[in-house]
Amino acid sequence: MVKTIRRRLDGLWAYWKHDKLTSASQEGFNNKIGWLTRQTYGYHDEIYLHLKIYDLPNLSTRKSL
Repeated sequence: MVKTIRRRLDGLWAYWKHDKLTSASQEGFNNKIGWLTRQTYGYHDEIYLHLKIYDLPNLSTRKSL
């Protein structure tokens, strides 16, 4: 465990130094883009895909029950 902490020490210090800032929101947005490109496979219009990416914050990726 000590070896793992030592390897990750720079990242741990950066997390605390920069007010607990992580890249989680960016990772989540990238996952949404990946999900969207899988859902829109076959679209011939690349501009439409770009517009859908810009609209991703308004898009719900959850299925309603």
